[in-house]
Amino acid sequence: MDVMPLLLLVAGSAAIAAAARRTPVPAPLLLVAAGLVFSYVPGVPEYTLDPDIVLPLVLPPLLHSAATDSSYLDLRAQLRPVALLSVGYVLFATFVVGWAAYQLVPGLSLTGALVLGAVVAPPDAVAATAVARRVGLPSRITTILQGESLVNDATAITAYRVALAAAIGEGASWAGGIGEFLLAAVGGVAVGLVLMVPIHWLRTHLKEPLLQNTLSLLIPFVAYAAAEQFHASGVLAVVVVALFLGHRAWEVDFATRLQEDAVWKMVAFVLESSVFALIGLQLRVVVKGLGEYEGGDAAWYAVAVFLVVVASRFVWVYPAMFLPRLLSARIREREENPTWKGPFVIAWAGMRGVVSLAIAFSIPETLHGGEEPFPGRNLILFLTFTTVIGTLVVQGVTLPPLIRMLRLPGRDPQAETLAEANAQAQASRAAERRLDELLSDERNALPEPLADRLRRVLERRRNAVWERLGQVNPITGETVDDTYRRLSREMISAEREIFVKLRDGRYIDDEMLRTLLRRLDLEEAAAYREAA
Repeated sequence: MDVMPLLLLVAGSAAIAAAARRTPVPAPLLLVAAGLVFSYVPGVPEYTLDPDIVLPLVLPPLLHSAATDSSYLDLRAQLRPVALLSVGYVLFATFVVGWAAYQLVPGLSLTGALVLGAVVAPPDAVAATAVARRVGLPSRITTILQGESLVNDATAITAYRVALAAAIGEGASWAGGIGEFLLAAVGGVAVGLVLMVPIHWLRTHLKEPLLQNTLSLLIPFVAYAAAEQFHASGVLAVVVVALFLGHRAWEVDFATRLQEDAVWKMVAFVLESSVFALIGLQLRVVVKGLGEYEGGDAAWYAVAVFLVVVASRFVWVYPAMFLPRLLSARIREREENPTWKGPFVIAWAGMRGVVSLAIAFSIPETLHGGEEPFPGRNLILFLTFTTVIGTLVVQGVTLPPLIRMLRLPGRDPQAETLAEANAQAQASRAAERRLDELLSDERNALPEPLADRLRRVLERRRNAVWERLGQVNPITGETVDDTYRRLSREMISAEREIFVKLRDGRYIDDEMLRTLLRRLDLEEAAAYREAA
């Protein structure tokens, strides 16, 4: 097995993603553009997107990372719009895009067109979260988009399986399709519910951070594989488990949380970067197999399908946002009346991604029996690819200026800092009461300087947030707290240099140096987290 193409993909995509942080262009768009260019550079390997790798090995960790970073409480509060988009819209888009393709493309069967509709129906979790983080969407819109992208893959994959069964001659009825959908949905949620409690128990009872992080890396694959064994939705199983673990992460040992955060950030960065580069690199593979549909006809079909995909989302989103309010007085009383701007952004933010391409590449090359080729398979691949590229480029490029133009109310940093300061004040008061209780017990007797040091730590933590609201140094532009952290890091840097000199002078050995440096690293990490 030649690993060099894989190494080139990972290293190249990581380098491009890192460079994108220095430009106004979102990393996903730059990676896709680079993939498109490099797909025709002589000597670049031909990267074929393998669904047997992407769906069970790439999708689960990406979903797990996105779900653990999401808020279970926020998603529960937005359950209705999330469900209407992740289930209702995907099924609606499947039929609308399928019917449009059936009418537009001569020779494409209705079942084949519905396969295309199911493939391009779901907005992608990776694309949605990557762009949402970069453009700073309002929290409610971000929650809806994240919730939709976490669940809609399950709906699309099930719809695809039903349409594919009809297309390849295995037969599919409405009752059978509904039954398969219920099995996938209920079964996936059930597997997730069964797994989440024992997995969390195991995470809280393992005492070795390395073992805990090894378990953390295995969890999404275990949940996905277990659900697929029962022909249920592995996507839903992963999401259910990850939401529960993220909600209860505070019960896990602090060392595990520190390591886990760093590990999963690295995993998500590498996978996201590689996935977007892979999307662009499919151009040569897709165009090469287009066959009879080459030329202007294929371009016209691509533009038409892209426009139908975009328009169908607007057609669904506005009624889904406003009709429930018109029909329910309870909803009108409980929720604020949305303006047209929020739904517009939600409708425009429907970027497609690697899941659509992976599903498209899983279409069999022959019909049931293995003799007759699957009609229109290469065209479906091409239209999926152009739709993914079109949504990423057109919608991804225009989304940031659109949000600025609409002037959507974003987060209020000052209000969030006040809320953080009040929360810290309440926690510090509770900690002080607990400290007084402990020190009143003679078994916990401490010299007064050490007891005072504990109290100063609490006072420092409590005051740090309030100081962010204080005056700014007119010379440096820093708050008092910023200056304190900067000076603290400078002091740590000076200590680090001395430790290294002592090691080089053989006054301490490398093992002691690592111990001392780790202690400083933890202090610097704490200062950095306070600043973030």
